[in-house]
Amino acid sequence: MKSHYRVVVVGGGVVGASVLYHLAKLGWSDVALVERSVLTAGSSWHAAGGIHALNADPNIAQLQAYTIDLLSEIEKESGQNIGLHMTGGLTMAGTPDRWEWLQSAYRTFQSIGIEDCRLVSVEEAVELNPIMSGEGLLGGMWADREGYIDTTGTVHAYATAAKKRGATVIEHNRVLELNQTLQGWDVATEKGTISCEHVVNAAGLWAKQVGRMAGVELPVAPLKHHYLISDMIPQLEELDFEVPMTVDLEGFTYLRQDQKGVLLGIYEVNTEHWAMDGAPWDYGMELFQEDTDRIEHELTLGFERYPALQDVGVKTWVNGAFTFSPDGNPLVGPVRGKRGYWSACAVMAGFLQGGGVGKSLAEWMIHGEPEADVYGMDVARYGVWAENKQYIKQTTGQFYSRRFVMTYPNEQLPAGRPLKMTGCYADMDAVGAKWGQSWDLEVPLYFAPPGFEETPSLRRSNAHDIVGAECRGVRNSVGLLDITAFSRFEVTGENAESWLNNLMASKLPAPGRAKLAPMLGHDGRLKGDLTIFNWGDGTWWITGSYYLRAWHMRWFEDHMSDGVRVRDLGDEMAGFSLAGPKSRDVLKAALSDGDADALRFMGCGAMDVGLVRCKVGRLSVAGELGYELHCRAGDMKALRDTLLKAGAEYGMIEYGFNALLSLRLEKSFGIWSAEFTQGYTPGQTGMDRWIDWSKDFVGKDAAMKERDADMPDKVLVTLEIDATDADATGYEPAWSGDKKIGFITSGGYAHTLGKSLAMALIDKEYASEGSTLSVHVVGVERAAKVIAPSPYDPAGKAMRG
Repeated sequence: MKSHYRVVVVGGGVVGASVLYHLAKLGWSDVALVERSVLTAGSSWHAAGGIHALNADPNIAQLQAYTIDLLSEIEKESGQNIGLHMTGGLTMAGTPDRWEWLQSAYRTFQSIGIEDCRLVSVEEAVELNPIMSGEGLLGGMWADREGYIDTTGTVHAYATAAKKRGATVIEHNRVLELNQTLQGWDVATEKGTISCEHVVNAAGLWAKQVGRMAGVELPVAPLKHHYLISDMIPQLEELDFEVPMTVDLEGFTYLRQDQKGVLLGIYEVNTEHWAMDGAPWDYGMELFQEDTDRIEHELTLGFERYPALQDVGVKTWVNGAFTFSPDGNPLVGPVRGKRGYWSACAVMAGFLQGGGVGKSLAEWMIHGEPEADVYGMDVARYGVWAENKQYIKQTTGQFYSRRFVMTYPNEQLPAGRPLKMTGCYADMDAVGAKWGQSWDLEVPLYFAPPGFEETPSLRRSNAHDIVGAECRGVRNSVGLLDITAFSRFEVTGENAESWLNNLMASKLPAPGRAKLAPMLGHDGRLKGDLTIFNWGDGTWWITGSYYLRAWHMRWFEDHMSDGVRVRDLGDEMAGFSLAGPKSRDVLKAALSDGDADALRFMGCGAMDVGLVRCKVGRLSVAGELGYELHCRAGDMKALRDTLLKAGAEYGMIEYGFNALLSLRLEKSFGIWSAEFTQGYTPGQTGMDRWIDWSKDFVGKDAAMKERDADMPDKVLVTLEIDATDADATGYEPAWSGDKKIGFITSGGYAHTLGKSLAMALIDKEYASEGSTLSVHVVGVERAAKVIAPSPYDPAGKAMRG
């Protein structure tokens, strides 16, 4: 063991070993892994070792596909047998909705380039897995590259391959302390102190403690998980092939062959947490006593699905702990405010996702950005509110218990809610607001009559007409929308303007003006679709997506300069949007000081609305004449009361974000996480039209390469879809004949136009207006055509009127 390494990885499970391997593979060989016991001593040694393609997040599914490809490479490179059994895999559906969802998921896989899967009938599925009963099943999906591996062998393969590339593995050496220094970190261990530039928390069951050593409270918790290994099954002895990895979604079980028996794993509904402050330091190779009473229901379903289990005994029970995050996805990336401290935790499916996690984190550390869009596993997708132990317990338990439970696109889950509520929450709730959640905040989705409950659905829900009425209310008169769920960052200081000018790719607005501003990463891909307000007094605002608050603040802090102060106003400010042809009338009626007539489109300034001092900007995501009114959080109720009173004679309605999503689609306005992500470029998405190429800014060199090479090959278009009772939502494939030419980024019903619309990234050669295509909606192919952008009010007269 040396006294200094460039990187110290804490934790010798599959994730830590993968991070070590990828760092060495990308050229950083002066790296060490420090393990308190021996490699795999945690969750890795007793993991079931299944590998499969299915994941609800397409970006994570792609990383899983990378991991599967990598397994045979590390086996060859290391010379270590990983026990890879590529049996193929089945995912089975037992309800009509689930079967529709599975057909839709199959098309999503096609969109992201996973081609080695197909839909199968129940009869074919039973042929592929003869010990499975087809009773109650409706269909399934087969994937070629699924199976299982030897978990211990795989960890040692990663570690051995890393060592061959110059990395160091240090076992039997517990980390005792982490102390930040000017140069990086001092890692105090049982065998001495190691200094390093970067430290990676890949501590698995001990991630909580290793986080706290650095003053970081990670939202993770271990839960107990059962599987059994059966005695020999005579029916398997008669087969000349291994049965495939099989997931019975309605039965909460997964199954794979284990010699001539099977491993049956269970995601029980009745969850049990363990060691929420982290596992004891002397824990590692132990298991818990099986609790068959707690898993009785799921166990019964499993034995019914695989009747052969009823005639043999159980050879081994495994009840071990795995660490989960609130949404079940990993927590990966740089931790805000702790330069050089990296998270690689809560990788519940370590042997399936570990390769992708290791690759992305190593790229992030070395190149400054990962190749893939990994926001779905970015540690910055949570804020300090997620450190609450009750929140962690509720959300991790909810995820685990719903691991194989179908969640609908319009379904709102209860765990950890309600948390943050605005001062108008009770008043809006009393008039029928139905709530969603953005980060920690309750946001209104729509306003419904008393007694209304939305039915979860893959298709247009029973709230469809309610949302339609709200859309028409905005287009015909005026609507009031709670926009507390917009992020707001205040930028001040003598160097604020120069800092913003470097960070934003657009020109900055003049005093009293606002401007749309793309922000790019160093690789030229998008880092934000933001709005900049210049209030004219040396104060600037950056506004964007509320749920990206920590993600954007980390980026701002990582690029901070002297003479600049950035403050997140998300817990201090709230506000409303007025949108519609009568919105100016309402604002004028509500003003006690200010000139609404003088405020031009994209103008901004301070006004008094009743008793409330507001910062007002004239812009509207709805594509109508509109205003954003920002106030102190404590003034929100008074502001709403004033606006409702002023708007009564103009027929003003309150509306929610479901209607706004429909209204913005009619204007071809993209949104973050759909049309705009850190995986896309300005040229692909049309954001390049806002770039000021005459100045220097972060990401300019890479963006200019795209511009000068007449790229990209895919561009963003608007589609009209011949749909009936369902609409595209995202990642559905787009086709020209039999050729896949792109995918949907988002879609929905345009209530004003009476059409199903979508936005899509497609090959440039098919992007001309009038091109006839097809897309899949809930798995069914539908005719589509490219239409001109902004099908509602294409000239923008309403916004500028």
